Amino acid sequence: MNLEKAKQTFIDEANELLLAFEDDLLRIESAPDPERPEIINSLFRAAHTIKGSAGLFGFDYIVSFTHVLESVLDKVREGGLTLDAELISLLLNCRDYVGNLIDALESGIEIDPARDADRELLLVRLQVQLKQGIGDPATVAGTPVVATTVVSVASPEPQEATATREADTVASDHWHLSLRFGPDVLRNGMDPLSFIRYLGTLGRIVYLTTLYDGLPPASQMDPESCYLGFEIEFDSAVDKQTIENVFEFVRDDSTVRIIPPHSKLAEYISLIGSLPEDQRRLGEILLQGGALTYFELEEVLRIQRAEQQVDKHAARPLGAILVEENVVPPQAVLAALEKQKQSDERKSNEHRFIKVEAAKLDSLINLVGELVIAGAAANLLATRSHSPELIEATTSIAELVERIRDGALTMRMVHIAETFNRFPRVVRDVSRELGKQIELSIGGGETELDKSMVEKLGDPLMHIVRNAIDHGIEPEAERLKMGKPVEGKLSLTAFHESGSIVIEVSDDGGGINRARVLAKALQKGLVPPDLVLSDREILNLIFEPGFSTAEQVTNLSGRGVGMDVVKRSIEQLRGEIELESEEGLGTLVRIRLPLTLAIIDGFQVVIGRSTFVIPLDLVIECLDLQTDSELLQPRYLNLRGEVLPYVRLRDLFDIEAPPPARENVVVVQYGNARAGLVVDQLLGEFQAVIKPLGQLFRGIKGIGGSTILGTGEVALILDVPQLIQLASAGERAELTRHLPRHLSVARS
Repeated sequence: MNLEKAKQTFIDEANELLLAFEDDLLRIESAPDPERPEIINSLFRAAHTIKGSAGLFGFDYIVSFTHVLESVLDKVREGGLTLDAELISLLLNCRDYVGNLIDALESGIEIDPARDADRELLLVRLQVQLKQGIGDPATVAGTPVVATTVVSVASPEPQEATATREADTVASDHWHLSLRFGPDVLRNGMDPLSFIRYLGTLGRIVYLTTLYDGLPPASQMDPESCYLGFEIEFDSAVDKQTIENVFEFVRDDSTVRIIPPHSKLAEYISLIGSLPEDQRRLGEILLQGGALTYFELEEVLRIQRAEQQVDKHAARPLGAILVEENVVPPQAVLAALEKQKQSDERKSNEHRFIKVEAAKLDSLINLVGELVIAGAAANLLATRSHSPELIEATTSIAELVERIRDGALTMRMVHIAETFNRFPRVVRDVSRELGKQIELSIGGGETELDKSMVEKLGDPLMHIVRNAIDHGIEPEAERLKMGKPVEGKLSLTAFHESGSIVIEVSDDGGGINRARVLAKALQKGLVPPDLVLSDREILNLIFEPGFSTAEQVTNLSGRGVGMDVVKRSIEQLRGEIELESEEGLGTLVRIRLPLTLAIIDGFQVVIGRSTFVIPLDLVIECLDLQTDSELLQPRYLNLRGEVLPYVRLRDLFDIEAPPPARENVVVVQYGNARAGLVVDQLLGEFQAVIKPLGQLFRGIKGIGGSTILGTGEVALILDVPQLIQLASAGERAELTRHLPRHLSVARS
């Protein structure tokens, strides 16, 4: 067995359990009362599973800590501890500590528990909680039973009376014992009354009926044989195994049925529900849940084996035997069967999924990218050869390559919930630190995004969320003064739109004071005093380096770093960020990102002798450029009654080549904005493997990347959002100053 691989599996599963543990703790604060028991059971299961798995590998420092954590959660399950805000905070700290232990284990760092101050502090706090949860133990009056107590209470229909008692025992809070002593008990030197007397020392016998329906006629009676049976109502706090042990010396030739009280049955069902989902056998589940003892299990298995020997197909299932023989209450059997079903489903899911290292997946994507480029080259050569057979073969290969590409990219797509799930904890901790009440709502967690982008998106989103809590949402007193609810609203949403993914972070806080932003920008010299700015341009000043409107520097904000870093991080992902704000009502931060950074479907266009690629998802339609008489103005055209701004890429990129007789317009859309890109020639669709731009092109607007054509030449991928903004806002002069020199270098 490869222990390193097994250890890595333990680390991965432990991290998944810790994420679920944190989610449950954050969810339980607002969960309705009927849902809380199941969440508490889920918390207990997570701690129990981590402890058990760590024990298999001998990670005793993890086992010892999680054992105390598990004890606290067990006390919560029993109702001895209240899961309030203080205890939730402690459990979150424990979750973080166990996460640190797992990280250290993965990194190969040695742990010395004796010198771990965090561990000692958390253990003391957990022990304090355990002591607070211990109440006065319930006292059970043990009434010894003397011989005269055991009287023969005759009943004209003893069996019917017994059935009635057994049927309603589950509704009471007493154990019900059905005893049928074997005929040889007396011969073996055993006194049935002595067992009942000893039973009385463990609790209180509430009701006892002596059954003598097994007595033969007087002429056939053997004075050394026992014919008695007893039905007993028993009040005690002991468990089922302890009661069964009372009859240990006679259970081989006697029938002992122990039906739990209602409270015990609920405890069994709760314990069964909290068991780890790794048990496949019904008997093992009931055994671990305490509803079944080893002797009872062996007894029903003997019955089942005997039935199988007679008729294998007619033999009763184990669950049916347990119920029909009154060994285990039906409710407990049903709970165990449900747990068994969950285990089967979990095992089935394990067979359907396999874990792959991210590095191997990245390597596969790179190879697929090279395959796409090689396929394009082969297709070009086939077209030039004018061989129908070769063209048909390369076309088939191209279709297969496209399917392989799509499959490989799908494997690297993950739900953005992987990033979103960390924010309930962040919002809770930051809002408590600032003394604010904030409700976080998350939507669109199932939206898929390239894993490489998800990993790089966490930090920018963290800045935005923390700023919304600190700057956006007002303190409680101020919200009440403005007529707002005390609890602030923060929303985190993701969705697909126009071939890209959109992430929105919104709050119902005070919004952005544009006058204050402009005054601060003038004070810092970020804009000249005589410059007139639109509302959008004023809001975008927040993304300038060193800009901050915070009056005081805190550990959350006010040092002038953050939003400029956010914008730079988003732009490195070929995305854009924009702000919308209404003073007094709130702020919306919108991030747009491409779906992937690896391979895209592109649309090739030609300007002069240079080829450019436009992301196909952003292309709406293509048309001939209207004559000058048909144009509304030099930078606008009439598209079926709609005014469409356009930009002539030949002028923008300063391409020196004679223009064609008729130019073409590629209509593109990003979000809600549209524009036209004027080009010389349309070449059609093309699979583009995105290559990073060199240092020379860093920070250049209008260019989003590069790709390699089938001819081996390099083509630049156009940054459509920047070009749409250029066409709409008239920033041609700015881009023209920067682009020509770099493009001329690229063309050479």
